[in-house]
Amino acid sequence: QVQLVESGGGLVQAGGSLRLSCAASGRTFSSYAMGWFRQAPGKEREFLAAIIRGGGSTRYADSVKGRFTISRANTRNMGYLQMNSLKPEDTAVYYCAADQSLHNLMVITPGSWGQGTQVTVSS
Repeated sequence: QVQLVESGGGLVQAGGSLRLSCAASGRTFSSYAMGWFRQAPGKEREFLAAIIRGGGSTRYADSVKGRFTISRANTRNMGYLQMNSLKPEDTAVYYCAADQSLHNLMVITPGSWGQGTQVTVSS
């Protein structure tokens, strides 16, 4: 499996922006679909966004559509989540994930996970 490390989390005011990064290693990153999830305290893990191997197609949860943008740079083994118009309810631990199957990534469970990065949005 590919190893993933997130960065870029932090504290931001409502209405602000953050960009999360996901550094991949260990396998050919371009062979994996990747995605972002989050988990708030007391809540279940939530799918946010996914991007196919080549980056030409993306999927978003309704809760973040129009505010978050997923992207990737396969030549640098990097994935990104640009988050705009942040709200206090976006506060959560954000996880990068990858799987060779987009279906597994979005519907079953991804084979690779990062350790998570905390995002806190103050009102």
